[in-house]
Amino acid sequence: MSPTPPDALAVAQAVRAGRETAASVAEAAIARIEAGADLVAVVDFDPAPVRAAAAAVDARLAAGEDLPLAGVPVAIKDVIWVKGRRVTQGSRLFADFLAPADAVAVERLRRAGAVIVGMSNTSEFACKGLTTNRVYGTTRHPLDPRLTPGGSSGGPSAAVMAGLVPLALGTDAGGSSRRPPAHVGAVGFKPSFGAIPHAPGFAGPVPGIEVLAPIARTVADAAAMFAVLRGPDPRDPDSLLAPVPSRATAAPRIAYTRRFGMAVPVEPAIEAGIEWAVEVLRRAGFVVEEGDPPWPAGVDEATLMPLQHAGLAALHGDAFRRDPDVFDPDIAVQIERGLSLDAATVARARILAREVALALAGFFTRVDLLVGPTVPCLAWAADRLGPETIAGIAVPPRAHAAFTPLFNHAGVPALSLPVGKGEGGLPFGLQMVAARGADDLLLATAARAEVLFAERGLWP
Repeated sequence: MSPTPPDALAVAQAVRAGRETAASVAEAAIARIEAGADLVAVVDFDPAPVRAAAAAVDARLAAGEDLPLAGVPVAIKDVIWVKGRRVTQGSRLFADFLAPADAVAVERLRRAGAVIVGMSNTSEFACKGLTTNRVYGTTRHPLDPRLTPGGSSGGPSAAVMAGLVPLALGTDAGGSSRRPPAHVGAVGFKPSFGAIPHAPGFAGPVPGIEVLAPIARTVADAAAMFAVLRGPDPRDPDSLLAPVPSRATAAPRIAYTRRFGMAVPVEPAIEAGIEWAVEVLRRAGFVVEEGDPPWPAGVDEATLMPLQHAGLAALHGDAFRRDPDVFDPDIAVQIERGLSLDAATVARARILAREVALALAGFFTRVDLLVGPTVPCLAWAADRLGPETIAGIAVPPRAHAAFTPLFNHAGVPALSLPVGKGEGGLPFGLQMVAARGADDLLLATAARAEVLFAERGLWP
């Protein structure tokens, strides 16, 4: 595969200044995507519309338009509508679905001059912690094809860190665009719920928690993508959130948590790397105190999972009854569970999710940011739902995902920032979380931290 291409802002600057053309950038991206086909990161690839889109960008620049993402290649997760493209959700049910319209976010990327190169792989309905499906197969880790980048935004994350594209747009309903970036060494940014319109498109199984999420190699690129995407649209009634004025942009108050209050082991290398990162922040003048978020008693991802199972059953239960073999077996298990749930169980989970949001809102009146590990483990084998052990302790398949989902139910922004590498040079990330609407504070602090970590060399 060719060397890693320039970051998104460098590409846009070169194209806007006339040092490059969108067409030449597109040709280089096409060559990288075709050479990297074995990763199964960009799927159902057709270079013809990429070339046409790049030519249109060059024409717009020649006509005097100012395009902030001029010529930047972007991959779109295969659950987000791109007009005229096959968008499958990683499901045989939608193998022949052609999106009738662009999602608002895709419209905005095109308006900013980005070149949509195509779809990137996902797990079925974006509901599994690794990226494999029965339409396109298994996405491979850019550093080791035996491993998974995680999921469900494994395709977008692998595409970015393999150098196929500088930017990708994922989705995040439980950590799907934070954990895979952490596993491959990318920046994954989950904005506040409502910050980016999420319509038109497919219904997700759990209304009110899924967001569109920029994935990039740098915080600056993720922030530039977010700047293009944010803001309300009348087609999405949830997209009304205004930025929250920062209380403490110069010296935000940071709470450091080792496990986010979860009874999950953490690999020693990750634990040491996160402690190193926190110490770097302290020495740079950040006010850091240890403290776990005050979750409601007994809450974890498992107590809220009935919402996903019930949602999948509501959306796809009839199709499952007709032909269960159409589905990924792991998703079939979730649908079966959803079909067996009673209404009271689902209602209890919804009430508990609200309690999570209220508890975290109170927590962020006392601190500005919460930091800790994005993931408790390094990337694992691509044929397994999750690692069998973490730090030598046997764990259930979803233990790898413990530190991310509750922040979706709270609607708050969260970001995974690369901080180090463990055994085999496999990356991991620092998760940074802020109050709902405090996306700008989160991005600004992450950008400062990124510089500090780079100056000292990532751990170890």
